[in-house]
Amino acid sequence: MAASDVSPQGYYIQHHLVHLNNVGEKQSAVADFGIVNYDSLFWSVLMGGIVILMLWRAARKASAGVPGRFQAFVEILIDMVQDQAKSIVPSEKSRRFVAPLALTIFVWVIFMNTLDLIPVDLLPWILKVTGLGAEHGDPMYYHRILPTADLNVPLGMSLGVLLLMFYYGIKIKSPFGFIKELFTAPFHAHGIGAIALAPFNLLLNLIEYTAKFVSLGMRLFGNMFAGELVFMLIALLGGAWTGLNAASIGLGIGHVLAGSIWAIFHILIILLQAFIFMMLTVVYVGQAHEGH
Repeated sequence: MAASDVSPQGYYIQHHLVHLNNVGEKQSAVADFGIVNYDSLFWSVLMGGIVILMLWRAARKASAGVPGRFQAFVEILIDMVQDQAKSIVPSEKSRRFVAPLALTIFVWVIFMNTLDLIPVDLLPWILKVTGLGAEHGDPMYYHRILPTADLNVPLGMSLGVLLLMFYYGIKIKSPFGFIKELFTAPFHAHGIGAIALAPFNLLLNLIEYTAKFVSLGMRLFGNMFAGELVFMLIALLGGAWTGLNAASIGLGIGHVLAGSIWAIFHILIILLQAFIFMMLTVVYVGQAHEGH
């Protein structure tokens, strides 16, 4: 849709929903592996690198004496994740990998989600002032800073969790036991009944794995996309502040108040969505250790 076919407000939101990618336009298909969103890759990898550096620094600076504030904060996070993993994952050997992974996921998602608190027009303004921004029509003209509002990132992370479920299911139950459970659970039967129910059991298990995979990614994506969209709508109030008349000043003040209130509330969403993603990761891996 051309810019002339929509209102300035609609064009503003549409513009901010397009990623910096290799085609220079919004992805229209649900799955298009020919499109690479460079901005999502850059910011997710950058946040992941910061998380690894932070946790590495905490481990390197750890001491047996009285911990500093940073070490105490990281230790609180570690204890929280370990307690959750201990109550869900029955295998101590598995927890040695799952607990650090859950901690990394928790902090990583927090860091990525926090990017939503950066004003939507700040980065484009910086790129424009520094001369790094591109002209309209160039694929580099767009830039979207929030990785978790890009469906590819949450679904990619949930795909990793799905592969972990398969890995631990096969490791704990053996390849034969894992495949057998796909055809014999949840409706257990014997003889002819087992053969008759096998297709239904397989279908239900495939639906269960698919639902876990899709819901895990969509939950994070949906909440962060909605939060990002609200920030864009609030930003339109600021754009309406064009003069010293009462209506313009009222909209400008409303922009500041609404933005501040939503940002404070959004902090809870940022932390809650990171915690939910981390907890579901631990729960799904724990379920992979159990039989139906």
